[in-house]
Amino acid sequence: MISGILVALAVVIADQASKFWVLNDLLQERVMIVYTSFFNVVRAWNTGVSFSMFNNYGYLGAWLLSAVALVIVVFLLYWLYQEKDKLSQVALGMIIGGAIGNVIDRVRLGAVFDFLDFHWGESHWPAFNIADSFICLGAGLLVLQGLLSVFQARKGKVNE
Repeated sequence: MISGILVALAVVIADQASKFWVLNDLLQERVMIVYTSFFNVVRAWNTGVSFSMFNNYGYLGAWLLSAVALVIVVFLLYWLYQEKDKLSQVALGMIIGGAIGNVIDRVRLGAVFDFLDFHWGESHWPAFNIADSFICLGAGLLVLQGLLSVFQARKGKVNE
């Protein structure tokens, strides 16, 4: 469990530090910095959830989404407490840390600050941040861990 908590803490720190740095030092008053033909750093405020869904509910929406996220975090902490597998603990820590990082933005700023903008020509992926990245990585690791467990269980049955 400790490894998951430490990962969550590291994710929150990395997320909040990166957002502070990009917003206050890198972008300053600019809206966008073009780095490559496929990557920009942008100033994007997301009052909704993934891909700006439920983006039209203002400050009340931010508080409601924060409450939902915190309920999910409590569930994930309970799962983390019971989890024995180290990889799953790390994955849960990534998700928990990412969720908390975005909740901090919603409560403090009324919206989540997104700044990573990848695109192909004129087609842009929705802007995201470090917290979002760790949530996706953690979820992917949990799916991978689940699939590996199923394959190992089937392999064990075949060998019996």
